[in-house]
Amino acid sequence: MTLATSSDIWRFQFHPEVWIVIFGGFLLAFYAVKIVGPNAVPGEEPIYTRTNSIAFIAAMFSLWFASDWPMHDISEEYLYSAHMLQHLIISLIVPPLLLLAFPNWLARLLISPNGKIGKWISQLTRPVIAGFVYNFVIIVTHLPFTVNYSIENGPFHYFVHLIVFLSSLWMWIPVMSPLPELRKSLPAQMVYLFLMSVIPTVPAGFLTFAGGALYDAYDHSVRLWGIDITTDQQLAGLVMKLIGGIYLWVWIASRFFQWSRKNSPEMVLVDSQNQSDLKEKDIK
Repeated sequence: MTLATSSDIWRFQFHPEVWIVIFGGFLLAFYAVKIVGPNAVPGEEPIYTRTNSIAFIAAMFSLWFASDWPMHDISEEYLYSAHMLQHLIISLIVPPLLLLAFPNWLARLLISPNGKIGKWISQLTRPVIAGFVYNFVIIVTHLPFTVNYSIENGPFHYFVHLIVFLSSLWMWIPVMSPLPELRKSLPAQMVYLFLMSVIPTVPAGFLTFAGGALYDAYDHSVRLWGIDITTDQQLAGLVMKLIGGIYLWVWIASRFFQWSRKNSPEMVLVDSQNQSDLKEKDIK
């Protein structure tokens, strides 16, 4: 059994590294839209849209909330269920928001789809590869050794968060890439997201039905809100399976409704009429 760092659970702890990351993100965004954008985007096209702006601010706020006091300190020192919620935000909320925040022109500038880097990214972001990497990281980061050592070692703790974020960003590219050619069809996205909701059932079930302490780093005498170690682990499993699963199923539902509208008789008729109009203009 280990002891928590302090019995004063709600003491304020300043995390300058978090503010550096957030401030750096805003600086890079400002540089992209104010310096790079005007030279890379034709005059008639917008450098960024309202959607890009809202998504970026939401992503930065979510990243700050998950990484700063009190979420960071509670999740690192007291409750594994809070740690699970923190990872859920970093993996399922921040990455799609960041991809939505990326303007198409900026993504093409960074990736250069027609070059060697773009071709490599096109291969590596295939659903099979992206999904395998994401789920492999999920399994490894929930092993007792990984969790316990990340609590004891600060640099390794941030490395784990970085790997979780990067693998999650990788996983979301087939669904939310700013480049249409990297996004899969809506039915393929639904199947892909369904599979992403199934694999985490294994560690979630392991946590939910475990009888004793799986992680020594959280087995201490200071209990937030009187939550014992077994209940804490069960809550972590529920957060991972129920909240994470429901969240992904909401995405699946949204993709289904988009696909239904796109394939409705009215939309098919409109598309056919538009194609006919374009052919008539070409003939003229």
